[in-house]
Amino acid sequence: MKKFSFVINGNNYEVDILEFEDNIAHVEVNGTQYNVAVQKELKIVKTPTLVRAEPPQPTRKESKIPRTPSQTTNIAIKAPLPGTIISVLVNPGQKVAMGEKLLTMEAMKMENNVLSEKDGTVRAVNVKPGQKVAQNDVLVEIE
Repeated sequence: MKKFSFVINGNNYEVDILEFEDNIAHVEVNGTQYNVAVQKELKIVKTPTLVRAEPPQPTRKESKIPRTPSQTTNIAIKAPLPGTIISVLVNPGQKVAMGEKLLTMEAMKMENNVLSEKDGTVRAVNVKPGQKVAQNDVLVEIE
């Protein structure tokens, strides 16, 4: 049972809701009982519809990512994982092409090839076969 207090046109009304069945409320107002029909308001939920313009399709030229060589003069080839150097395939002063195999290292019980990231000349080889390296150690420097 819920109790409410209303003031209508300066008059106080004490309202008790005794029972609510379907759309009939049994109420007591200042000691007098009434049956009140309640109309349920239908709530219409309006979900907005998003209207978006279709984006233009990229041209063939726009969809390709240009592949440009690195703009830096020197590049350091770093160890991708901690491991052991198995073989070194380049020497200082040697010309290398992008993607050429520089050395092989064992990491996580697998042999991994370390490749050149740009065309250039090997400036320094900082490792030798059998050497253990940590992740991000500089293995080879290319200019």
